[in-house]
Amino acid sequence: MDFACKEFKIEDVIKCALNLTKADLNVMRHFLNEPEKWIDTDALSKSLSLDISTVQRSVKKLHEKEILQRSQQNLDGGGYVFIYKIHSKNQIRNVIQKIVQSWADRLGQELEKWENGG
Repeated sequence: MDFACKEFKIEDVIKCALNLTKADLNVMRHFLNEPEKWIDTDALSKSLSLDISTVQRSVKKLHEKEILQRSQQNLDGGGYVFIYKIHSKNQIRNVIQKIVQSWADRLGQELEKWENGG
């Protein structure tokens, strides 16, 4: 697909639309490879060989952007951990499409200003 006078990959659009870092994208890819699995940040950190704080930031961002769903898992000895699972690709597509549509709307407004000499 061509955009802005160059070819791009859909993953680039997803990364840009969601404002993801390379680590965020790696975390998202991991969840996409296991869409039915609930995972805690500790296991994810070990699996991806990433620092736990990096993983925690990534899952927090992906959860806030409605890419991951979160559940609380109570521990036998007391306390709890959060576990995460990816939303459906359909839901993720809808989130991204809303963002891209807002870009298109903004572009239309800017082109109108430009056309009218502003």
